[in-house]
Amino acid sequence: MNIKKSLFYCILILSLIVFSCKVSEKNKKKSVPAISNSNRLMIDGIFIDANKEKLLGNYKNALELFSTVISKDPENSAALYEIARINQTQKKNAEALLYAKKAAEISPENIWFQLLLADLYNSNQQYKEATKVWSTIIKKNPDNIDYYYDLANAYIYENNLMEAIKVYDIIEKKIGITENISLQKQKIYLTENKFDKAVQELEKLSAASPDDTRYFAMLAELHMGKKMYDKALVYYNKILDKDPNEKFIHISLASYYREVGNKEKSYLELKKGFENPTLEIDTKIQILLSYYSITEIYNELKSQAFELSEILVKTHPTEAKAFSIYGDFLYRDKKFIEAREAFRKVNTIDSSKYEVWETLLIINSELNDTNALLTESERAIQLFPEQPLLYLFSGIANFQANNLKEAIRRLETGVKLVIDNEKLEAQFYTYLGDIHYKNKDYPKAYESYNKTLEIDSENVYVLNNYTYYLSLQAVDLDRAEEMGRKLNTLIPNNPSYQDTYAWVFYKLGRYEDAKKWILKALENGGTDNDIIMEHCGDVFYKLGNKTEAFEYWMKAKKIGNGSEFLQKKIDEKKLYE
Repeated sequence: MNIKKSLFYCILILSLIVFSCKVSEKNKKKSVPAISNSNRLMIDGIFIDANKEKLLGNYKNALELFSTVISKDPENSAALYEIARINQTQKKNAEALLYAKKAAEISPENIWFQLLLADLYNSNQQYKEATKVWSTIIKKNPDNIDYYYDLANAYIYENNLMEAIKVYDIIEKKIGITENISLQKQKIYLTENKFDKAVQELEKLSAASPDDTRYFAMLAELHMGKKMYDKALVYYNKILDKDPNEKFIHISLASYYREVGNKEKSYLELKKGFENPTLEIDTKIQILLSYYSITEIYNELKSQAFELSEILVKTHPTEAKAFSIYGDFLYRDKKFIEAREAFRKVNTIDSSKYEVWETLLIINSELNDTNALLTESERAIQLFPEQPLLYLFSGIANFQANNLKEAIRRLETGVKLVIDNEKLEAQFYTYLGDIHYKNKDYPKAYESYNKTLEIDSENVYVLNNYTYYLSLQAVDLDRAEEMGRKLNTLIPNNPSYQDTYAWVFYKLGRYEDAKKWILKALENGGTDNDIIMEHCGDVFYKLGNKTEAFEYWMKAKKIGNGSEFLQKKIDEKKLYE
C-alpha cells in the first residue's frame, strides 16, 4: 500500500470517528445553535485537513486547524479530543486534560474519550478522578479485564491499597488465580503490614501450581525476613523434597544457616551450591567477589575462598571467568606460580581479555622469568598492538636477555603509543636510558634520562644513575653536582645516594666534600657495601691518608669484589682508577 492510499484510509477512519461523535451529540440535552449543511461540510473539510497535518507530524498546523474547527463548532468533541492528544504527545498534560474533559463531557458514551481522560488524570497525578473514570468505563465495559487492571493501578497511585485488593479479587473471580495478581496482592499486604494475608496469597499460589518450587522459596524468604527461621526451614525442605537439584536451594540454605549462626553448615551448603553445574557461574562469582572483599579483613576465610575457587574451576572447566577469579585470589596471595597457571588457562579458553595478559606479564616480571616475559609479551602485542605497556614489558625482557637492539626497538615503538600517562612515558625513557648506557651510547642515554626528568624532575632512580654515570665519565660534573644535591634533599640519609654525591665531589677534586659525604654514607649503613667502602678508601688516599685508605680497601674486599682495580690497590697499596 502506498503512502497516499494509507493516508486516505487513516483519514477515512478519523471521519468515521467524527460521524460517531455527531451521532452521540444528537442525544445531548444541551441546545446548541444549528450549523447549516454548507458550514458543516466546511468544518468537516477543515477537520480532515487538520488530521492530514497531524499524520504528517505537522502538529503546529494541525492544532491551528483543529482550533479553527472549535471556533466554528465549540461542541465538536472530536476536535477537542485531537487537540488533547496532540498536547499529550508534546508532554503538555495539563493543557491536554482541559480539552479531554470537555470532549468527554460532550460525548460521554465515546470510550476513546473516556480512556484518554483517565490516562491524563493519571499523568496529572489526579488519581481520585482517574479511579472515578475507570469505574465508569468498567460499568459500561464489564468484560474488558484490562480496564480492571487500570482501575487497580489508579487505586495504588491514589494509595487506596485495599480498594485495589478488591479490584484484584474481582479479576481473580473472572480469570482465576494468576501469579501476577497474587504477587501484587502479596506486596500490598506487606505494605499494609498484613503479613498473614501476604503468606496466604503465596500459599494459594503454591497450591494452584504445586510443582513450582519458586513459591516455596518466596515463602521461605518471607519468613526469613520476619526471623521466623523454623517456618522458613520448613519451606526450604519442601523445595528439597520436590526438587533436590533445584539450583538455588543450597545457596538459600547457606544464607539460612549463616543467619541462625551455624557457620559450619552454612559453608557446607555453599559448597554444595558451587558443586551444582546448573547454578549459573555468575551467581557463584558474585559470591566469590564478596569473599574477595571480606578476606581483605578476615584472613581466616581465605581457605574457604580458595576451596570454593577450586570447586568453581572443576565444575566449570570451560569457563574463562572461573579461572580468572581463581587467578585473582592466587595473585593477591602472592602465589605467583599457581596464579600464572590460572591466567594461562584463561588465555587458552579466551585470549581476548587484555587485563589478563597484563596481569600475566606482571607475574612473569615478579618471578624474574625472562623467557616467559619475552614470549608472552610478544603474543600479547600481536593481540593488542595499541597497548603501550606491553611494549614496556617486551623492552624490559629483551634488556634482561641482553637483546639490546630489540629492547630499544620495542621501547621506542611503545613510547609513541602512550597517551596522557606521564608516569608510563617516564618509565619508557628511564629504561631507554639504562639500555643506551649499557650499549655505551652515552649521548642517547643522557638524552633519554633528560626526557625522564622533564616529565618527572624528582625521579630519584634517574637522578641517582644519571649523576653517577656523569661522574664516572667525568663529564658535565656541574650538572651532576646539582642533581646529586637534589637527590639527597629528596631522600636524605640514603647511603647509596650519599655515595653517589661523594663520588661527584671526588671527580671534581673536592676531596674534603667527598670525605664529608662518604662518611655520611658509612654512618647510614654503607659499611656493608663493598663499593662504598672502596670509594671511602679512594677518598682517603687522595687526602693523603694512605694507611686508612688501605684499611678501607681491605674491608671492601672482605665484603665483596669491589671494582676491577680493588685487588691491585690492595696488592700495591696504591690508588688505581
